[in-house]
Amino acid sequence: MFDYTLIHWMTFMSAAVLLNISPGPDMAFILGQTLRSGRKHGFAAMFGIWTGAALHVIMAIAGLSAILATSALAFAVVKWLGAAYLIYLGIQMLRSRGESFLPSEHGESARSTRSVYWQGVLVCALNPKVAVFFLAFLPQFVVAGAGPASAQLLLHGVLIIAVAACIEPPLILAGSRLGTYLRRRPRVGLWMDRGLGALFVGLGVRLAASTR
Repeated sequence: MFDYTLIHWMTFMSAAVLLNISPGPDMAFILGQTLRSGRKHGFAAMFGIWTGAALHVIMAIAGLSAILATSALAFAVVKWLGAAYLIYLGIQMLRSRGESFLPSEHGESARSTRSVYWQGVLVCALNPKVAVFFLAFLPQFVVAGAGPASAQLLLHGVLIIAVAACIEPPLILAGSRLGTYLRRRPRVGLWMDRGLGALFVGLGVRLAASTR
């Protein structure tokens, strides 16, 4: 079971690394939360994104992602929900006065790590492009005779998240140090908040304009 060649693993792992380092809403959300509120919120965002990715893997195994790939209406509904949510997060940052970058002695962000976690789940889960990607990507690594197709899909989906576990924590730690620097400079933090807000609005608009 799971008898793969070295070329198979090299191809898959290379694709998994490229997938995880490519810029997008998921990475922007993780780094944005880290910069604004520190590594505790950054890790909460990361676990939320991983949960959303796990949901996409389960959907791909169950074949539910095929609905998004074949139904224009279903794709549009999820796309607009995701775009609206990204734009909402961006507007919240644009309206901020830099409070999230205030030094800790003046009070950290009132948002709980739980709320950041669930925001991460929604950011990933409401991105139909991710669902369609997993549906198209994972089956390419199913090898006849290597085990049940569902088990192979699950294995490769879990490994994609495992690769993220090697890439994202160091970025969060680095982002946390940068965030500490910004929190000592409220004026810079204010414009960073606005910059992140503009980025999320832009990502939401790009998602809204996307097609299957």
